[in-house]
Amino acid sequence: MLDIQKNPLRTREDVVRAAVDLIRPTLSCLTPGKARMIVGEGSAHYSEDVAGMEGFSRVLWALVPMMIGKCPEAEEIFAVWREGLINGTDPEHEEYWGRIGDYDQRMVEMAVIGTGLCFLPDRFYFELTPVQRDNLYRWLNQINEFDMPKNNWRYFRILVNIGFLKVNLPVDEERLKEDLDMMESHYVGDGWYFDYPTKRDYYTLWGFHFYSLIYAAAMKEQDRERCERFMERARLIAPRFACWFDKNGRALPYGRSLTYRFAQSCFFSAMAFAGVSSEELDLGQMKGLVLANLRYWLHMPIYDRGGALTVGYGYPNLCAAEGYNAPGSPYWAMKTFFILALPPEHPFWQAAEKPWTPPAVFLDSQVRLLLTRDANHEQVIAYTAGNHAWEHMHEDEKYEKFAYSTHFAFSVSKEVSTLAKGAFDSMLAVKRAGRDLWHVRSGCDTFSLQQDRVAFTWSPMEDVQIESVIVPIGMWHVRCHRIRTSLPVEAAEGAFAVKKDGAGRRPCDRIVTCLSQDADRAAAHGVYGTSAIFAVCGYDQGEVINTEPNTNLLNPRTVLPMLKARLSPGEHILCCAVYADTQDSYPKELPREVEELAKSLSGSR
Repeated sequence: MLDIQKNPLRTREDVVRAAVDLIRPTLSCLTPGKARMIVGEGSAHYSEDVAGMEGFSRVLWALVPMMIGKCPEAEEIFAVWREGLINGTDPEHEEYWGRIGDYDQRMVEMAVIGTGLCFLPDRFYFELTPVQRDNLYRWLNQINEFDMPKNNWRYFRILVNIGFLKVNLPVDEERLKEDLDMMESHYVGDGWYFDYPTKRDYYTLWGFHFYSLIYAAAMKEQDRERCERFMERARLIAPRFACWFDKNGRALPYGRSLTYRFAQSCFFSAMAFAGVSSEELDLGQMKGLVLANLRYWLHMPIYDRGGALTVGYGYPNLCAAEGYNAPGSPYWAMKTFFILALPPEHPFWQAAEKPWTPPAVFLDSQVRLLLTRDANHEQVIAYTAGNHAWEHMHEDEKYEKFAYSTHFAFSVSKEVSTLAKGAFDSMLAVKRAGRDLWHVRSGCDTFSLQQDRVAFTWSPMEDVQIESVIVPIGMWHVRCHRIRTSLPVEAAEGAFAVKKDGAGRRPCDRIVTCLSQDADRAAAHGVYGTSAIFAVCGYDQGEVINTEPNTNLLNPRTVLPMLKARLSPGEHILCCAVYADTQDSYPKELPREVEELAKSLSGSR
């Protein structure tokens, strides 16, 4: 076990030590000129040189706040990174970061340097020689010369330009206004911003809010009205976003870029840094959310043998990665260490950690999620009306599952020829009878969200139309599907995937499948929790699938309870009840209220 995995992460000193323990293994991964960091093998859609620059820059997201907060442990490390900064921006040096172009990944990595200029002008600029200063400005100013996506990327240019402002360098005022106006156009209400094309995921918090709060902290005197607006939007979204966390610090595995892991709590770090709190979420509760999330993640097996972060989620895993995940990409999570910019005497560090328990059920129509939690706040389950955009890898799995759980996480498909390889947890998969590929929800034709249910219409394949409704009820939820098909089809409905085994612990060998006149079911339960699916009408049999290894985000080996059906051309009703618990608590029968609800939805009374 690595030292960082033993860290209690309770005090500022603990958090400083954790940041240092994360950075230390990367020192040996730096190139001779210190301008690139190569932490492992693998690749992204950009070149290896750019990936190395990315890794270098992302460590700065921890070093910059440590320097702001005058952490002495950062001084020696920062000296190394400043050498890399000088060499990387020197066009005469062999490790020069080069000329950029439109939509260039290096634009992303400029943001932290702009942040350094804002808050550490001496260390990032005035202590450099005149030639080094000129090199830095010329390299960074390329961001004003090229086009970039019309999304949260615009904040990278904003931060560079306000960095220039802070050290009295020429600022592209036209670009700055254009970008700030564009960011305003992405705001839709209730604290939510959306990337085009209307993505509803963590980037509202990681991108729009995190960077707008950095802007607010830097520009509160020069642009007070805008900064107040940014801070008020953070207050609005904070209690909504806190609904994504359970009491163990686990946030909802949902959407893309999950390899950034503990970036899940960087929004709350930025709130504290910008001096934003509210009656709904005070500093003690924010502290509890950030530190619990760090404790959860930094104690997980997310490192290689040398202690470097890996691409993956609950373990090293390239299966679920996006094309923009290079070996150094996970260090974007270092933004959460912005709490270290706060000195030891700051009220954030003086406050006692406090739990914040959201309501048992919360509907956030802006993000198309109906969020529920169990009575002990051990698990959050989100029910979604879908959010497809056809842009990145595994979007069906990352946005289109019927339900997402902080305890079980979701699975991605390796291929869709078999149920094991497809790993269709929390999905209804359909295929033509006989030999064919399985199809799942990939966007909704229509949808509606209410306080107690989610409903949508969708078509997994040509000549098959489905109307679905999902109703949570305690630790259960009921799914009912009206299927119209002109083809003979097979259907398979998955519950949650359960961890199969682990070192030194009993495997999840309590597998239940049953087919009788009265009940069809499939379940898996044991020390890793309980996942069960009960048929109410329309299914033929239950089966527990051994999924393909490394499909689940949290657990390399899982089993998946499923119900299966063969449907002839015509109209059919499939209705089932799904149970999910963090404990070994297999229910042998449906509770009366769940059974009554299911029969009511299916019309099978």
